[in-house]
Amino acid sequence: MIKALIFDFDGLILETEEPIYISWQEAYRDHGCELTFEMWADYIGTTEEAFDPFGELEKQAGRRLPRGEIFDRQRKREMDLVLERGVMPGVVDYLESAKDLGLKIGLASSSKCSWVTGHLKRLGLISYFDSIKGADDVSRTKPDPELFQLVMADLGVSPEQGLVFEDSVHGVTAAKNAGLFCVWIPNKLTSQLYTDQANLRLDSLDEISLIDLLEKINR
Repeated sequence: MIKALIFDFDGLILETEEPIYISWQEAYRDHGCELTFEMWADYIGTTEEAFDPFGELEKQAGRRLPRGEIFDRQRKREMDLVLERGVMPGVVDYLESAKDLGLKIGLASSSKCSWVTGHLKRLGLISYFDSIKGADDVSRTKPDPELFQLVMADLGVSPEQGLVFEDSVHGVTAAKNAGLFCVWIPNKLTSQLYTDQANLRLDSLDEISLIDLLEKINR
C-alpha cells in the first residue's frame, strides 16, 4: 500500500536542467569552445562535484579565464531561462490528488535546499510538502540512496510504502538502491539517456491520473 509520494525537483517539478545546460553551452561558445551533451550527461541529477564546467572550459580554452565574470553571466542567464518555465505538466494535479487521498508528500533533491525551497515558494507549491531534503542535508547525493532514506524516515514510511517520481538516471538508481518503486519521467535532456532500473516510464505526469497510476501499481 502506497502511503507516500516522493518527488525529485530539477527537471521533474520545474525544468531547470535544460536552462543550466544552455547557459553553460553559451558560455563555452563565447570563448570558442564546445560543451557536448556527452560531457554534461553524468552531471544531471547528482552533485555539482560530478563535473566542473569552468575547469573544462579553461582546459579547452588553454588559458586562465575570469572565473567570477563567467559565473555571474552564466547564473544570470540560467535564472532568466528558468523563470521562463512553468511547473511541469501534471505536477499540481498529482499534488492535489495526493492530499485528497491522505498521502504524505516528500521531496528529495541533489540541489541545495535554498534553491529548491526558493522556487517552490515562488511557484506556490511549498505547502504541499511534508518533508524536503537537499544536498546540504546529506553526506552523499544521488545515485546514493541517502536522500530518499532521509525523506522516508522523516515521513515515517518504509520503502514498500513509497512511490518515487524521477527524471534522471542517477535519481532512478538512488530510488532503487533505497528499495522504492520508481516511475521515470525523462525530460528533454534525460530522454537521451537510458536506464532499465525504473519500474515504470511515463512521458509526463499528465499521461495518467494518480488514482489510475496507483491502481496500476497495486495490480
